[in-house]
Amino acid sequence: MNREALAASIDHTVLGPETTRSDVTTVLDEAAEYGMNACIPPCYVAEASEYAPDVRLATVIGFPHGQHAPGAKECEAELAWEAGADELDIVINVGRLRAGDDEAVQAELEAVVATVPIPVKVIIETALLSEAEKHRACEAARDAGADMVKTSTGFADGGATVEDVELMSEYLPVKASGGVGSYEAALAMFDAGAERIGASSGVAIVDGYED
Repeated sequence: MNREALAASIDHTVLGPETTRSDVTTVLDEAAEYGMNACIPPCYVAEASEYAPDVRLATVIGFPHGQHAPGAKECEAELAWEAGADELDIVINVGRLRAGDDEAVQAELEAVVATVPIPVKVIIETALLSEAEKHRACEAARDAGADMVKTSTGFADGGATVEDVELMSEYLPVKASGGVGSYEAALAMFDAGAERIGASSGVAIVDGYED
């Protein structure tokens, strides 16, 4: 992977609850300069799409806990797409999954996938799941027609691990997110099978690239 391909594989991210428009602009400027994508809060998507039309924009749905009503997630997804989002990262309902209600989890994801004509990544929040639950979450995402699975929101204790990426890549392409703060950490995730990295440290990751 060359430097350009590395940058294109990074979703440079700002999603904290205190995120300002200025924070988003900084991330967009850095993404444009380095050739990265950007992952930003949904409230800023319309402005970001106008400000940086050449940056691939991802935003989040049902964030960060995934417990929105299914219809609210569908509406949020449609609004984000109409505002200019190129990709959506949706949080599964972890509580329903852990309770064994896999049909409801899959149905909710299917509805969102059907609502928008853009790629949907499913955040399964690996730090909260057992190994068996991780398999079931990935199965639900795959069977719902999602495009990728993503490890973490960054709001639970623990982030992406090599072991989780290896497990998840058995089902769908993986976005490794949470605690990936350096080129070396990103490389470990790519080696484990990740195809995308979500990180607030996108600049540091690309600057750490070595031929």
